[in-house]
Amino acid sequence: MKKAIFTLAIGDTNPMYNAALLGFKLYAEKVGADLIVSDQFHYPINIENPQHTASPAWTEKLYIKELLKQYDRVLYVDADIIITPHAKNIFEQYDDLETIYMFNEGALLERQPVLDKIFAIKGPVENWPQVNGRPVYFNLGCMLISNKSKLFDIANLEDLQQVCNHIKYYEQTYINYLIQRDGLKHQSIDAEFNRMDVLGAEGYRDASFIHYAGRGYTNSSLKREVRFVNDFCELNKGLIAADTLADIKRSGWELFINKAHKRYKLPRTMVDYLAKKFVTI
Repeated sequence: MKKAIFTLAIGDTNPMYNAALLGFKLYAEKVGADLIVSDQFHYPINIENPQHTASPAWTEKLYIKELLKQYDRVLYVDADIIITPHAKNIFEQYDDLETIYMFNEGALLERQPVLDKIFAIKGPVENWPQVNGRPVYFNLGCMLISNKSKLFDIANLEDLQQVCNHIKYYEQTYINYLIQRDGLKHQSIDAEFNRMDVLGAEGYRDASFIHYAGRGYTNSSLKREVRFVNDFCELNKGLIAADTLADIKRSGWELFINKAHKRYKLPRTMVDYLAKKFVTI
C-alpha cells in the first residue's frame, strides 16, 4: 500500500509553514508515507475582485488526482497544521478505500449561506444531510482519500474558475458540493485529526493534528504564527535539535513584529519593545 502526505508551500517562507513541514516529514517517516510538497502552480486560476478572501493556491489541491495515479492513499494537510509527535496513525484509524475522510465542521459552524451561494451557481442538491440541525460541511484542512474514490475524477479547474470570485472558501465549498451531489462515500473523522479552535482551547495540544486556521488559539490573527511556533517547539522539545527549535521560535516572533509594524505604522523598535512588554500568547 503506497501512501503519500501532500501539502502546499507555494511562494511562502512563513516560519509556521517551515515548522509544519518538519513535523510532516517526521510523521511521514512514522507512518511509512512519502511527503509531497507542491511549491508551484499547476492549475492557474483568475482571481479578480473576489467577494471573499480567495487564494489562487487553493486550486493546487487538484494535484491530488495526479498523486492518486501513483499512490493508493493520499493524506492532504494544510500547512497551518501541527502534526504532533504523539499523533495516531490516521491511515490505520480510517481504512476504507472508497471513503473520503474529513472533519465535519458544519456540526459546529453554520455553513448554509455558502451552500446557498454554490446552489445558485451550480444548481441545488436535494436531501443534503444535517448534523445538529446544520448542513454537513467538511473542513478541507485535512483530507484522507484513496484511489478508489472518484472525487478528483469529477473535480475540475473550470468549475473552480466559475465559483472562485463569488463563494467563501471556494474550493472547500466546491468539494463539499461534489461529495453530496454525486453521492460519494464519505465519513467525518474525529476532531483530534483536525483540532480547530472553534472547539475551545482546553486540551488542544493533546490532539493528533492541531489546526491553526483563523486566529489559531489566540485573540488575534496577528499572533497566530507565534502561537503555532511556540506550540511546535514545546511539543517537540527533546525530539528536534534545540538550535533548530530556537531558530523556528525566533523567526516566528520576527514575523509577528513585522506584521504588527506594518499594521500599526509605529517604528519597529517601538513595536518590538511594546510587544515584549505586553503581548501574551
